[in-house]
Amino acid sequence: MKQISILGCGWLGLPLAKSLVDKGFWVKGSTTSPEKIPVLENNGIHAFQIELSEHGINGEIKSFLENSEILIIDIPPKLRSVIPENFVRKIQNLIPFIEKSTVEKIVFISSTAVYADDNSVVTEATKPNPDTESGKQLLEAEKILHGNSNFKSSVIRFGG
Repeated sequence: MKQISILGCGWLGLPLAKSLVDKGFWVKGSTTSPEKIPVLENNGIHAFQIELSEHGINGEIKSFLENSEILIIDIPPKLRSVIPENFVRKIQNLIPFIEKSTVEKIVFISSTAVYADDNSVVTEATKPNPDTESGKQLLEAEKILHGNSNFKSSVIRFGG
């Protein structure tokens, strides 16, 4: 049975984790909130409280990644909060743990914010040209993940 770790069981990660559990996958899921641990566990998700910051990682990240073949990174950049965070640095802090783990594939949840907000049609051939800090940091995180030869990475860019 494949094991999947989902870093960030929020609005997208939690329903995805539930669906994967229903399909027979062993799923580890993370949250920053201790109140959400029982919610994950009650849905058959092996729960971890993990928080990435630009200064390091709090929580059992090694155990979270252990024996997982796939890692889905679904954490928000948090650049609109009162104190904006360095999202790129968070991803850079995560990379050494991924490199030392069994993770072979990464799915990174990004955003259409990597494209300019000019109301034009965007296709897979459109070159990213972010005009917001969030878009710039997401694009840089995508490049860091794609540029690492220790694992394969795919990016999904959601827009709303």
